[in-house]
Amino acid sequence: MTINVSNKLLVLDGIGGIDLGRNLATSIRSQGVLTEYRDMAEMPKITMYKPRSAIAKIRNKQNDKDGFYCLPKCHFDNFEKLISELKPNKILIIGFLYKFFEPQKVKKLADEMGIEVYLYDTDSCNLYSSRREFIFFIEEELKIYNAIFSFSRVVTEFFKRKKLNAYFCPFGDNQKNILPNRVFETDVIFVGSADLRRIFLLENIVEQVTIYGNRWQRQWPLMSEKLQQRVIDKPIWGEQLQTKLRASKIVLNITRIPFYGAETGINHRIFEAMSMGCFVLTDHCDEIAELFEIGQEIETFKGMDELKQKVEYYLQHDEQRQQIAERGYQRFLKDYTWQTRSLDLVNKMGLLN
Repeated sequence: MTINVSNKLLVLDGIGGIDLGRNLATSIRSQGVLTEYRDMAEMPKITMYKPRSAIAKIRNKQNDKDGFYCLPKCHFDNFEKLISELKPNKILIIGFLYKFFEPQKVKKLADEMGIEVYLYDTDSCNLYSSRREFIFFIEEELKIYNAIFSFSRVVTEFFKRKKLNAYFCPFGDNQKNILPNRVFETDVIFVGSADLRRIFLLENIVEQVTIYGNRWQRQWPLMSEKLQQRVIDKPIWGEQLQTKLRASKIVLNITRIPFYGAETGINHRIFEAMSMGCFVLTDHCDEIAELFEIGQEIETFKGMDELKQKVEYYLQHDEQRQQIAERGYQRFLKDYTWQTRSLDLVNKMGLLN
């Protein structure tokens, strides 16, 4: 592998609680790009952050009653020192920047040092229900970037209408081997936090589903006793998550309410499950058909009745379910490994020039 020494990329991860940013940085490095990775959540924080943040929000509220303000968690000196030490000429932000450093200060320093700054948008849909915060994100952060790579086609088109330089860049995942003689422990697995739409849908397959995730017990009054018994109220990550997904006949993906409302739903769980040869059943959106062949590589549902029907059908038709899972795995290997996805990002950032 030839290392391109004319470019150096710094990946700053705003969602370091999951491996997405780390895996992407590793794949970019494997393309021959000098790459440094930092999890912003692990960088030194402002002392007494919580009380200082509360005071800052009160002051901002007095000046702008309808505005949003977020006190960055990290001293900007830490950012300046990191840039001085590593001397990157490109920076890729994963998720968001504003919770850690003030975007306008980052932009000013980057301009002074001739550094291009990019964003891999992984979470903007989660801001839809917080109008003020979403407007802040658009006006104060998104405008600083040379380009934005979004996981969502719908979001990409929205950003373009806002005159932002945006590209549709679906997620990927690391390539994993399919285990021979797989033993299934569960019929259907759903992994994620609780919301009302998910509860209503899961009540229809209560006999088949096993649920992992947080905040479910908070929703106990909204759930039947049967569904409560199907919940393991704790998040699972890493190897434990992979083990549970592999051991389920159907991996069910139900997008969060903001995603569903925007008619976008290509979240990372789909690629994660397909990377292990799992059969994936997800709620339908037009973007799914753009990336996969529905009924051949992945399955979708459009409502409660269709969810129940397809769960029952594919639990009764093992061979057809396994054929779809295999074709989905082959499509993943062809188009959606991080190795493939990172090459697309590297080219768009001009890192191989």
